[in-house]
Amino acid sequence: MRCMVIVKATQDTEAGVMPSEKLLTEMGQYNEELVKAGIMQAGEGLHPSSKGKRIVFSGSKTTVVDGPFPETKELIAGFWLWNVKSMDEAVAWARRCPNPMGDGATSELEIRPVFEAEDFGAEFTPELREQEERLRAQIEKK
Repeated sequence: MRCMVIVKATQDTEAGVMPSEKLLTEMGQYNEELVKAGIMQAGEGLHPSSKGKRIVFSGSKTTVVDGPFPETKELIAGFWLWNVKSMDEAVAWARRCPNPMGDGATSELEIRPVFEAEDFGAEFTPELREQEERLRAQIEKK
């Protein structure tokens, strides 16, 4: 099962406060454990929303909205993409994570399963499946 582990943003991450050397070291060690266990497929931190943009769709119209975005609790500061056996395993690994915002801070991780081809049912036709497989193969080559 693939899942995305989302590190929720805080006022500090939105202000561009960088993590301490201690936290970077702890996270580096944690990431090494994830890689050695064959779980981590990707993981990155994100710049504050002030450097981002949102594309808003309303029917066929699109609008670009410049950051920063006001609701910190809805923002993402970083993520991992994991491949685990179950949600229970993902929770167990997430509980081992150093506090993403440092000792004494309040942090939140959110774990969400990634859709797989079989989740889409009959609407995901053999032609669409072939296209998906072809695109994944192209991505892996890069």
